[in-house]
Amino acid sequence: MSLRVEHEIHGRRKGRNVGVGLMLGAFVVLVMVLTFVKITQIDFATAPGAVGPASGTTAEGNN
Repeated sequence: MSLRVEHEIHGRRKGRNVGVGLMLGAFVVLVMVLTFVKITQIDFATAPGAVGPASGTTAEGNN
């Protein structure tokens, strides 16, 4: 069996596929990071049922 020489178009296609794969991976990471940041930025002081200065009550009761 003889080894076949890779054609030029296969090299270009492989390079393009690697680029598209990297861009897709970057997009997935971006969506994951944005989702994580949105989930973890909950302001607990303004959450329903919160006790503290933001809700108008204190630990001792209403003033």
